[in-house]
Amino acid sequence: MPEPIKVYVRTVDALNRGIGRVAMYMIFVMMGVLLWSSISKTFFLPSIWTLEVAQFLMVAYFLVGGAYSLQLDFHVRMDLVYGSWSDRTRTGMDVVTIMFLITYLVLLLVGGLSSTQYALDYGERSYSAWRPYMAPIKIVMCVGIILMLLQAMSTFFKDLARLCGEEIAS
Repeated sequence: MPEPIKVYVRTVDALNRGIGRVAMYMIFVMMGVLLWSSISKTFFLPSIWTLEVAQFLMVAYFLVGGAYSLQLDFHVRMDLVYGSWSDRTRTGMDVVTIMFLITYLVLLLVGGLSSTQYALDYGERSYSAWRPYMAPIKIVMCVGIILMLLQAMSTFFKDLARLCGEEIAS
C-alpha cells in the first residue's frame, strides 16, 4: 500500500481510538443524569430536562463511539456462514460489504448535514416541554457519522491490504 494510505489509516485509527476511549465515559454522565432524574422525582419536583438530556447523551455515546467499535470489530455480525469461511474469503467479503457501509454513511451524512443546516437556519427546537435547541445534537450526530465514515474507509484500506498480502499496523 502507498505510504499516504498507511499514514491515513494510522491517523484515523489513532483519532478514533482516542475519541472512543473518551466517549466510553459518557455512560457515567448519562447515569448521573438518570440518577438525578430519579432523585428529583422522588424528593423534589421532577426535572423536565433529564430524559431528553439522557437521550441526547445516548445518541452522542452511540454515534461518537461507533467508529471505535468498528475499529475494534465489535459490531454485530451474522456469524452463521461467515465464521466457516477462510480468512481470505472473509476479508474479500468485508471489502465488498464495507463499500455498502461507506455508501450508506455518505447518504446519512448528506441528510444529517441538511437537517443540521435547517436546525441552524430556523432555530429548530424539540417539541418537548423543555424545548432545547436541536442544532447541538445534530452537529454531534454529523461528527459521529464523519468519524464512522473515516473509520470505514480505514477498515476498507486495511482489508484491501490484507487481500494483497500486506498488513497495515495501526
